Amino acid sequence: MAGGSTMQATVLGAPGVKGRKVRAFKRSEKDAVVRSIAGTEEQGAFFVFDLATVADLYSRWCRALDGVRPFYAVKCNPEPAMLGAMAALGSGFDCASRAEIEAVLALGVVGPASIVYANPCKPEAHLRYAAEVGVNLATYDTEDEVAKVKRCHPSCDLLLRIKGPDNPDAKIDLGTKYGARADEVVPLLRAAQRAGLRVAGVAFHVGACTSRVDVYRGAIEAARVAFDEAAQLGMPPMRVLDIGGGFMPNATFDEAAGAINDALAQHFPRGCGVEVIGEPGQYFAETAFTMAARVIGRRTRGEVRQYWIDDGIYGALSCTILGDYVPRPRPLAAPCPPGGENKCSTYASTVFGPTCDSRDKVVTGYQLPEMKMGDWLVFDGIGAYAASSGSNFNGFLISDIKTHLAYST
Repeated sequence: MAGGSTMQATVLGAPGVKGRKVRAFKRSEKDAVVRSIAGTEEQGAFFVFDLATVADLYSRWCRALDGVRPFYAVKCNPEPAMLGAMAALGSGFDCASRAEIEAVLALGVVGPASIVYANPCKPEAHLRYAAEVGVNLATYDTEDEVAKVKRCHPSCDLLLRIKGPDNPDAKIDLGTKYGARADEVVPLLRAAQRAGLRVAGVAFHVGACTSRVDVYRGAIEAARVAFDEAAQLGMPPMRVLDIGGGFMPNATFDEAAGAINDALAQHFPRGCGVEVIGEPGQYFAETAFTMAARVIGRRTRGEVRQYWIDDGIYGALSCTILGDYVPRPRPLAAPCPPGGENKCSTYASTVFGPTCDSRDKVVTGYQLPEMKMGDWLVFDGIGAYAASSGSNFNGFLISDIKTHLAYST
C-alpha cells in the first residue's frame, strides 16, 4: 500500500468525497469536531465519518490478507463517501440489489467487473438490470436460481454459495438461510452444467460478527472439495474463491487472517490460478462513524432520569436490533472540572427515541449525568448497519441524518 500522505490524497480525491468539506482533526480530539458541528447543526442527529480510519483499516487488511482483494459489502453502509473511498483504495464491491449496483456504478470509477452480485436469490428485474450493465458474476445455491439466471442473464458466471461449518457463536448465522449443504453441491454444479452456465467459483459466509476463527478453515476446506467435484464433472477450471465477510475490526481479525492464510496455503496456494476475494463490511464501516443525537425531551421521577433524543431504534440506532451494536451513549459535555465531581453525579437513566412507540428505547438503567434540553449524546463506532437499516417510521426520516466528513491524524 502507498504511504500515509499518498493514501490521504487518494481518499480525499475520491468520488463522494472530493468537493465536500472535510474537517481535519487529531484523533484524540474527536469530540472537538463533534462539538463544532453540534454548535451549528439545525437538523438534529448527525454522523461524523473519519476517512482516515477506513484508510488505516484498508492498510491493515492488505498486510494481514495479502492477495485477498476486499469487495466491500455495500449493505453495511452505503454512504457515497464510504463507497468512493473504498473504490479509490482499490476495493471491489459486494452488491445485493439493483439499487446497490446503481450506487457503485454512479461513482463513475468502478467497472462492472469489480462487482459481485452476492445475493443467492435475486429478483428477476434486478438480474436483468445486472445483465444490462455488465455485472457478470453472481452467487447461487438453488436449481431454481440456475433457471432464473439462464432466463434473465445467460452470460453471467456463477459462484456456488456453500454452507460453511455450523457457527452458533455468530451474531447472525447466515447458514440458516443460504448455502448449499455438502450433499447438494454436485447436483447444483450439474444443474449449471446442464444449463450451459459457467460456474466460476465458490463462495461462503461464516456468519456475521463471529468470534471463532476455525470456521474459516472448515469453510475453505469445504470449498476445496467443491472445486475438486467440479473438476471431476469435467467443468472448466474454477477461478474465484469468495471467503465472504464476518470480519471485525478488533483482535479477532488478525486471528482470523492467520487461520485463513494457513488454510489458503494448504488448499489454494499462490499460483494455483484462483483469485481470492472477501466481502468485508462491518470491518471497514463500524469504527469509522460516530453519531451525535440531541436531547429533545426530559423527565425526572425521583432518582430516575428519562430522556428523549432525536434518533432511536427506528432510525440509525436500528443497528442495536439488526446488528450487534451495543449503545453506550456518553454526553458531549466537557468532563468534570477539578473539584467539581459533585456536579457530575450520575443517575439511572432511560433514553428513548423520538417515535410514539414505547418500544423505541435505546438504553434503560444506564448511568448518565444530569442532561439538559439541547445537550448531545455521542454514540461511538456506529458505522455498521445504522444508516442502511433505519426507516422512516412515524415521519422521522433516516435520510435527515446528515454525514459530515473528517480526516484524523
